[in-house]
Amino acid sequence: MSAPSRDAVLALVEARVANENTRRHMLATEAIMRALASRLGEDPDLWGLAGLGHDLDVEGTEGDFTKHGSQAAEALRAAGLPEAAAHAVEAHNPATGVAAESTLDVGLIAADQLSGLVTAAALIRPDKRLAEVKPKSVRKRYREGAFARGVDRESIARCGELGLELDEFLELGLTAMQGISADLGL
Repeated sequence: MSAPSRDAVLALVEARVANENTRRHMLATEAIMRALASRLGEDPDLWGLAGLGHDLDVEGTEGDFTKHGSQAAEALRAAGLPEAAAHAVEAHNPATGVAAESTLDVGLIAADQLSGLVTAAALIRPDKRLAEVKPKSVRKRYREGAFARGVDRESIARCGELGLELDEFLELGLTAMQGISADLGL
């Protein structure tokens, strides 16, 4: 069985995720994962699918965080997503008990959190646009623990496990999200 197309995963997202902000977060994570895969010499399509589908179950798990990621992985496996990407979806939430074992797993954990930080950095700007956000602004916000408190900085810092310096990863994520800013409404 071949991997599902991006359109097929996007259709799953549209069918299962009603919240527009959650959908935009998933698109942002996909963009970062594609850029990260390209930087690391990995498969951008596979990594992008993991990013796009990673929160597929966030509304369906109804606040049971221990199931979040596992149900998404099951649905994505059923759609034909290769096991490596499904495992990353499951491992992106530590509450599932599934350990991050591969670069894909670690990449998704880091990209998921980075998308939230970059979005928050754009939303505090008067124009609320990614185009004007600079890498140094994202770095400054990263250092401010009170800013975007829900963003796990330790997860973002796992980019070091991928051989990337933090500043390089922050810039990579910002640039990736700027490339799809219209889709993100930013």
